[in-house]
Amino acid sequence: MKTIERIFQAVLFEAVALAIVVPTSALVGGYATEKMAIVGIALSTFAMCWNYLYNILFDKIAGESRQIRGAATRIIHACCFELGMVIITLPVLAWYLNITWLAAIILETSFLIFILFYTLIFNWLYDNYQPYQRLVNRS
Repeated sequence: MKTIERIFQAVLFEAVALAIVVPTSALVGGYATEKMAIVGIALSTFAMCWNYLYNILFDKIAGESRQIRGAATRIIHACCFELGMVIITLPVLAWYLNITWLAAIILETSFLIFILFYTLIFNWLYDNYQPYQRLVNRS
């Protein structure tokens, strides 16, 4: 996958996630839609930046040869990525939404569970449908 398609995939991933998360969290959680839009955009932006920085750091620690990484390394990679996200975003969620730490933990846990399943479904659909290739071939 070329860089331009990776960017397209990342932006599409985040845009669809926001289209689902913002209204759902506003409806189910009772949060103001405007606040959830800001939270969603901030989390998406942070996730993309954190993903970039985290993977550079992880590659330096684990070695650049990603093809030989086993399941244990990949599990550690995913768990540490999410831990980094939570450490930064949990206090920000509690502060910005003016909610308790418990409410922030519940909200963050809901996001993590959603993203787990969403990532699986999105990437499976993306790989099978190949929207970037269809868009480029149409031009």
